[in-house]
Amino acid sequence: MIFERASDVVMDDVFLRLPGFLATSEVFLKLEGLNPAGSVKLKTAVALIESLERAGSLHPGSRIIESSSGNLGVALSVACTAKGYALTVVTDPNAARHSIRVMESLGTDVVVVTTRDAQGGFLHTRINYIHQRLAQDPDLVWLNQYANPAGVRAHRDRTAAAIHEGLGTVDALFVGVGTTGTLMGCVEYFAEHSPTTRVVAVDSVGSVTFGMPAAPRFIPGLGASRRPELFADTGRFEKTLIAEADTVAMCRRVAERYGLLVGGSTGTVLAAVQQFAPTLPEGSRVAVISPDLGDKYVDTVYSDTWVAERYTDVPELAGLGPIATT
Repeated sequence: MIFERASDVVMDDVFLRLPGFLATSEVFLKLEGLNPAGSVKLKTAVALIESLERAGSLHPGSRIIESSSGNLGVALSVACTAKGYALTVVTDPNAARHSIRVMESLGTDVVVVTTRDAQGGFLHTRINYIHQRLAQDPDLVWLNQYANPAGVRAHRDRTAAAIHEGLGTVDALFVGVGTTGTLMGCVEYFAEHSPTTRVVAVDSVGSVTFGMPAAPRFIPGLGASRRPELFADTGRFEKTLIAEADTVAMCRRVAERYGLLVGGSTGTVLAAVQQFAPTLPEGSRVAVISPDLGDKYVDTVYSDTWVAERYTDVPELAGLGPIATT
């Protein structure tokens, strides 16, 4: 296949079966990290930009600003470079240094805010910074991934449809929750095309999206200190929370058993699959969206030093993973 732009290279048909992950069910990872941006957010980035182009809000030479914990920022950097838009990404100390360097290498202006908000996170701080910049510069365009329905449509029409086409009818789909665009798109699609599919939304302990108390979190990708406008608790999906210590343990188990470095979001969602295993009928086909791979997490999730400084309850820390960057 020949593509015209890096942002066109979306591998939506790659699934990895995890033999033996559950005793009586088949588990399939939808690998979203095999594109030039390295994550599922490439589809979101393209959809956000194209929605504002159609609305007439973007034109040649426009300058864009967006908040991101890493993956969307990288994806927007790929897409904006190809389209000629100047980009500013507002992020925080939880973002992987690797992601920040990739954004900067693609010409993106990266602003790192360091003040925690009242919920213990950084999201309010990032968005407040964006509002300040917009007030100072009316020509700056905010894509607003937290409220723009283009992100939901992208994952309804592409991500969810690709799962259905690639795997057929699945009994359960596990989806991580960040901005909730992927979740809400999948809920819309499966409600119409496969209503018997059980959709499970997975978030991190400390996130407020499901109405639980806020607490500091250290692994980017999932969770929020502010409920995204896209999120609608329609009753069409189940919800669960996973502690970050269990995320770390799962990432390392997958690396050790399957030779695959997964990102923190994937480890969180796989931990939820394990948690729900007793409720899955024998012979179930389970799909799991893996938003990115683990290369950008080698200095965090896969570092014994980093983990030991933040968690005291990672199961069997010393023996879980083959990687220890100290």
